[in-house]
Amino acid sequence: MVVQQHRSGGGARAVCALAAMGVMAAAAGCSGGGGDRAAADDRAGPGAVEAVRQAAAVLTGTDADGASPAPVTGKPGATRGAGDPPAQTGAGAGAATKPGVATKSGTTAKVSTSMETAAGGTRVTIRGRGTYDFRSRSGRLEVVLPQDAVGKEEHLPITELLAPGALYMMNRGAGVPKDKWVRIDTTTLADGNLVTGGATDPMAAAELLLGARAVTYLGESDLAGVTVRHYRGTTDIGRAARQAPAASRGALTAAAKGFRTDTVPFDAYLDEQGRLRKVRHRFSFANEGPAVEVVSTTLLYGFGVPVSVRIPAGRDIYTGEIRQGQQP
Repeated sequence: MVVQQHRSGGGARAVCALAAMGVMAAAAGCSGGGGDRAAADDRAGPGAVEAVRQAAAVLTGTDADGASPAPVTGKPGATRGAGDPPAQTGAGAGAATKPGVATKSGTTAKVSTSMETAAGGTRVTIRGRGTYDFRSRSGRLEVVLPQDAVGKEEHLPITELLAPGALYMMNRGAGVPKDKWVRIDTTTLADGNLVTGGATDPMAAAELLLGARAVTYLGESDLAGVTVRHYRGTTDIGRAARQAPAASRGALTAAAKGFRTDTVPFDAYLDEQGRLRKVRHRFSFANEGPAVEVVSTTLLYGFGVPVSVRIPAGRDIYTGEIRQGQQP
């Protein structure tokens, strides 16, 4: 399997260095199947690539074959101050015109995430849950860090606000007042916030699929009672960055520059409407010690759910020093 190689070095320290201000730094101190009735249709070969890219294009507001934005309402990329009313969005208009073709409906969703790291025989899993609005490219997650070696929950859940070019975190680290947020410019992260926050930004997870290539259709399976089509392949992060919307292109562009190779293996699961329901990306960091493997999974459900995100005002953002690997 081709895996993504990062320039950073030093075993598990590679992830810590990469996420100097992120969840991964705090956590580092912790310990397909089904029938194949579609075998004769266009879901294999070029059709499989197109299906995956189209599902990503609907969520990201792009053309599956280029970077031109799709016509959507609202103001993608706009941020909101603390004095502004929260943004609330629901299901988009429109319905699928034929089975297996995704449409612009359901561009908000509930999100569940998991990020599993393995290095030197130690395996750590970080889980998150929240909502995301793909039109405004913003969302809110509650990220739960792993227990310590004896099972004690020594970390408070971290609240994350996701916005174009920025990640806001509350309960991030020792020394940060409880009523303050930490703001991270995701365009400056070597991974573009693919792993730093302990959860891949749902927009970035979808945007990565814009660069899908060498995709194989593996058949149908059941996902929480929903019939899904399983696709496996690799994506080119550089190509995905070039096709991503301008409002969120910076983070992927940073990741494309920060990794030694652009190739990322993935598994994507699409429902009968062609919507992305689940995607799993596999990353591996090359280093001087044991390799650090990262498997990031994003699950989308409850499409059309209202999403409310309030971006913190400047006075609510902490700018002092953070003691890494600790939490209050």
